[in-house]
Amino acid sequence: MNILVTGGAGFIGSNFIRYWLTEHPQDVITNLDALTYAGNLASLKDVEVNPNYEFIQGSILDAELVGQLVETADRIVHFAAESHVDRSILGPEAFVETNIRGTFTLLEAARKKKIPFHHISTDEVFGSLELGSSAKFTEHTPYQPNSPYSASKAGSDHLVRAYHETYGLPVTITNCSNNFGPYQHPEKFIPRMITDLIDGGTVKIYGDGLYVRDWLYVQDHCRAIDAVLTNGKNGETYLVGGMSQDISNKDIALKVLEIMGMSEDKITYVADRPGHDRRYAVDWTKIHDELGWQPEHSFEEWLKETVEWYKNNQSWWRPLKEKAESIYK
Repeated sequence: MNILVTGGAGFIGSNFIRYWLTEHPQDVITNLDALTYAGNLASLKDVEVNPNYEFIQGSILDAELVGQLVETADRIVHFAAESHVDRSILGPEAFVETNIRGTFTLLEAARKKKIPFHHISTDEVFGSLELGSSAKFTEHTPYQPNSPYSASKAGSDHLVRAYHETYGLPVTITNCSNNFGPYQHPEKFIPRMITDLIDGGTVKIYGDGLYVRDWLYVQDHCRAIDAVLTNGKNGETYLVGGMSQDISNKDIALKVLEIMGMSEDKITYVADRPGHDRRYAVDWTKIHDELGWQPEHSFEEWLKETVEWYKNNQSWWRPLKEKAESIYK
């Protein structure tokens, strides 16, 4: 099978490519990535010599290029997205262009060739759950996005569904919870904490720190996508969540500080961001019951592994941290 992966130089995409080439060595992957600030070919150094892997620098907004690449593809796996909530608040236009119009460009090419399309999305499209409740997002939760980022992802989800219903395009969608693990950009919450502490800084937490998330180790996410690509039902959405749920940002900070042998006085509370969702929690019963998937990596153990990875791979993240525009100072 020839797979066109979009956004494969990003965090989840690069981990997926590495995973897929290991688990499905007979398949060929073409990685289309624009190499914006979040894309980093250093994340794929170990696979760039694989004869079944090819990198193409380009935008998913380039209809001509996308059309050419789809001609030789058997399936599209669509990761490419602007994904940082804070950046979406400062500059929402790029999120609308990439996440909605870019997805539209890919869907048009897929429709013309009639090839399967898998869309990676987020649980943030569902909005916020009440703190302290036992409710969880399911595949039937109404959409209620609260940031330009989540609204743009909601729009792309709706387009994918519409192309299935209107044109009969074979599609699947996964909405995942917060991912963590190696090769995640240092502007994101967990790697930002780790790298700031390595550099002698503090952990910056929004508001009261009681914002609760469900955390998914990136390797478990890759396994979930594999399960959907291999056995998922056409037209279906599957929610993908982690083993440990309802962990507050403050608790994560305390865990990271403990792992790194530091005290709570390293925490700094900063002004909250607009539209900050209070709680996310994902019910992954459907993908478990229908496809046999469940997370295998505990948050506590793999948070330690993630801290060690950032300690041991400073040559990977330091250039990114130096180049990226800081929005935390």
